[in-house]
Amino acid sequence: MKGTAKNLEKIFNLKNKVAVVIGGGGHLCSSMAEGLAMAGSSLVIVDMRLEKAKNISNKLRDNFSSNTLYLEADVTNEKSLAFVLEKTLKDFEKVDILINGAGINSPKPFLEINLDDWNKVMDSQITGTMLGCKTFAPHMIKNNSGSIINISSASAGPPLSKAFAYSVAKAGIRNLTMNLAREWAKYNIRVNAIRPGFFPTDWNRKNFITPDREKAILSHTPMGRYGESDELIGSTIWLASDASSFVTGSEVTIDGGFSCMTI
Repeated sequence: MKGTAKNLEKIFNLKNKVAVVIGGGGHLCSSMAEGLAMAGSSLVIVDMRLEKAKNISNKLRDNFSSNTLYLEADVTNEKSLAFVLEKTLKDFEKVDILINGAGINSPKPFLEINLDDWNKVMDSQITGTMLGCKTFAPHMIKNNSGSIINISSASAGPPLSKAFAYSVAKAGIRNLTMNLAREWAKYNIRVNAIRPGFFPTDWNRKNFITPDREKAILSHTPMGRYGESDELIGSTIWLASDASSFVTGSEVTIDGGFSCMTI
């Protein structure tokens, strides 16, 4: 953009771009995928739950005439992710954008978390994000271009009560994002994270959010409400597009003011 003022349509346009959305069948990443589709991107929706990936893929195709592909993958398995890359390159020839959004949580108190529960959260979150980056980065390095968007959380620090393993994993994702941004900037690969506040799913409401906890969350959120998943679309398009061409290693907070609240 040096010396010129590019028009908005051009700098936010994702036409001819290919995005892989890992965890794309989920509550937040499905909305992020929808935003990329709105901006013209072709989409590869990846999820352990193939039916959910298929449903999102069909929705994007029907609503936005998007070129889409849906695939099943386990983010803790390198061969599974390698297959996603192979299939994506076969169908679309390249990958421009990667969203690492898979992951689970555990509501167990710290002294009741067994090692298996802990490992499942860690593997799905930080290990899955690491393997996603590791799998797709060589292709981006070869092309000297790419945007990777990881999913951090308001719990990355200070940590969130009742989400011990999750908070540790999200702090790791935040740190990994900054590390990789530094390492891969010379290849024109930008690595950033979106830091959502409270965007509760039905599972969250059942396992985490009691009436007292909801009161505590909303009283600590200046906007006094939960986020809606489509409120992540703007930041997703921005980070994926040339509009953020000088942005890397950043964590974009979208939490209704939760992180800036004390008393």
